[in-house]
Amino acid sequence: MSRGRPLSFDPDEALDRALAVFWREGFQGAALSTLTEAMGINKPSLYAAFGDKASLYLKALQRYAQQESARHVEVLEREPDGRKAVEAFLRSAVRSLTDPTKPAGCFVVNGTADCDLAGTPPEVQAALREALRGGELALRQRLQRAQAERQLSADVDAAALAAYFGTVMSGLGVQAKAGVSRAKLEAVVRAAMQAWPDRSCTPHRG
Repeated sequence: MSRGRPLSFDPDEALDRALAVFWREGFQGAALSTLTEAMGINKPSLYAAFGDKASLYLKALQRYAQQESARHVEVLEREPDGRKAVEAFLRSAVRSLTDPTKPAGCFVVNGTADCDLAGTPPEVQAALREALRGGELALRQRLQRAQAERQLSADVDAAALAAYFGTVMSGLGVQAKAGVSRAKLEAVVRAAMQAWPDRSCTPHRG
């Protein structure tokens, strides 16, 4: 059996271009004609290299997780102080969300607007919801680490606090998509960090 014809385009570059389209338009808003034009390929080449539109979207979502989300989580895990780690995580997100070289907002938050709509495949909806939960999970694990390291009181509900900061994160994405300035989003982060409990688990004396 003869080998298939080699690709006449760079799959990684084409995927990055598809990612940008999906980031701006969402799953439903991204027409195949727009995708193929941005990727510089025709429909048969798209199907041969990436599968159908849903498969392409899932690959773009995975690419986003590797290029963007992973960077924020790295900041969250690298900073040794729990409070500073969460604040750095949110500020890292703000920088990405308002980067003028990228589509506005968050790929995941933008994409969830298509969830529960007819025409959005179940696997796309499930992947978006899982990605949204991923940020909250990373926050919860970091808060639990802060508790273990006695930077956060053991009686703090880490799950609830993680849900709060995850909700702030999603709200930042919505605001950035609407064109809110980086300065305003940075102010939101400062205000959100006031929810951090003032006391560590060290007990009061006297």
